[in-house]
Amino acid sequence: MRLSIDAYLDYGFPERADVLLQIEAAALLDQRLEQQSLVIESDNPIRAVSGEDGIGQRTWATAEHRLVAHYRATVRIDRATPSLATLPHTPAGLLPSHTIPYLLPSRYCESHRFDHFLRRTFGGLRGGDLAIVLAEWVRANIDYDGAGSDGRSSALDTFAERRGVCRDFAHLLVALARAGEIPARCVAAYAPGVDPPDFHAVVELWLGGAWHLVDPTGMAHPDEIARVCVGRDATDIAFMTIFGSAWLQQQRVSVTRLSD
Repeated sequence: MRLSIDAYLDYGFPERADVLLQIEAAALLDQRLEQQSLVIESDNPIRAVSGEDGIGQRTWATAEHRLVAHYRATVRIDRATPSLATLPHTPAGLLPSHTIPYLLPSRYCESHRFDHFLRRTFGGLRGGDLAIVLAEWVRANIDYDGAGSDGRSSALDTFAERRGVCRDFAHLLVALARAGEIPARCVAAYAPGVDPPDFHAVVELWLGGAWHLVDPTGMAHPDEIARVCVGRDATDIAFMTIFGSAWLQQQRVSVTRLSD
């Protein structure tokens, strides 16, 4: 599978501000960057730093009046996607150290608040079997609707409102999985077929000794997802973090499948 990615950001700034961008697809074993370019219109130097867990790249920029960033890439994805049902549960005490932060509650994923709900609703399920029913539950019970969501919405808010956008779906699945002792992390991604076209948020679950992609919205298949970065929740994977204030002038994201 090959994807063509085109992302364009144009923001205005009332005063000078530092901006942290995460919009470049990560170079990984299961997704190869055939070509890419990131052009940032700025009179100030930019600086690249590694992403969370060494996945992907962040870019520091300084904005004055306006910041324009244009990212283009062609990504080849070659990823095995085993059925989650075949993947065993790993007891918490045997988890590798790098997965432990993804087993704990975080700012937008209050997993400790879902313990009783999980035991009552999904008691007896473990590992891949639990992961499947959790993803299906989120997909079936949450409406894709941004009216009840904003940048402050957490998994608990989404559970109460029963609606949200992709980041809300991801937060809720992550919180439920962690409550079920499955390490789970949020993933910023590009994928075709996302409606409306935009930066997308999905989930990775640690099962059977590896991370496995799951899109709780159901819009993207794991073998068509290009990861950008990973993190505990939206705090870590935001495509743009502004240390100041700004307004949107124009933004577009296009992801299309290419023939081999």
